[in-house]
Amino acid sequence: MPLNRVANRPIILGIVGDSATGKTTMAEGIANMLGRERVAIMCTDDYHRYGRLERPKLGITALDPEANYLGILEQHIQLLRRGETILKPVYNHDDGTLAPPELLEPAEYIIIEGLLGYSTRAMRDCYDVKVYCEPLEDLRLRWKIERDTHIRGYDLDEAWEAIRVRADARIKYIQPQRLFADIVVRFFPPPGRDDETGPNLNVTHTLRPTLPHPDLTPLLEAGANSGITLDLSRDTDGKPVDILQIDGDINDRKARKLENLLWSLIPEAHYLRDSLGEYGDPDNRQLSHPLALSELLITYHMLKAALGHHAI
Repeated sequence: MPLNRVANRPIILGIVGDSATGKTTMAEGIANMLGRERVAIMCTDDYHRYGRLERPKLGITALDPEANYLGILEQHIQLLRRGETILKPVYNHDDGTLAPPELLEPAEYIIIEGLLGYSTRAMRDCYDVKVYCEPLEDLRLRWKIERDTHIRGYDLDEAWEAIRVRADARIKYIQPQRLFADIVVRFFPPPGRDDETGPNLNVTHTLRPTLPHPDLTPLLEAGANSGITLDLSRDTDGKPVDILQIDGDINDRKARKLENLLWSLIPEAHYLRDSLGEYGDPDNRQLSHPLALSELLITYHMLKAALGHHAI
């Protein structure tokens, strides 16, 4: 844990977004940065009420709150915040079945990721940092088709049908949760490179004033060619926000400058510094600077919360 930790309870990060928006990749990267022995990860999708074969018969999708045990999820998040162990349900994403429940022990840091983590006020009040993932929709669809056909056992027609069936539910139940995030993370291909789906994607962070974000102005003195921009803008609700953009082709030196700046602001946790931003299969790891810096910025807020710099 960082030196001078003030919080005497777990620090909780929420990562919410539609299916195949990069939530799990980001959660794993942040957990590795903090130290896996210090982190518990919980997926809210484990609280699905029905299996994959049952839902079509009932005319319901996994995105519908009625298809999930949200009352139990809400209670479990509250228990974890108090540092208590829970017996949580388990949903097997590989075959879409409900598995036996398992114990989840709290840790110094807890990452809760999934579809419906900000669905109720009681849930939202439990998080120290709230992130919403919304990659460009065409990019998300590519990620989802790739994952569902290569990992989750769908054929191509089934994967596209699942997308079609969920279209209304994602607008009704998932997207409204964006309003409650402190940080909105959006990956998208660079101009003229629509085929890019991996390490060279650009990313923007919509930084809302609900958290005290770090002062990044020292990085902006390098000018427009630095690969990093920070602009004042207005969000979809018209409220003022900062928009941080990191280009996918940012070079190692410039990416290291932002990394060094963020680490300099959390010297109490400097011992956590290690490689970051890697993703993919163990035999085919790739490095994305925008992903690495996104994970580090979120980790910065987790550590600052532990140090009492956020509302506890």
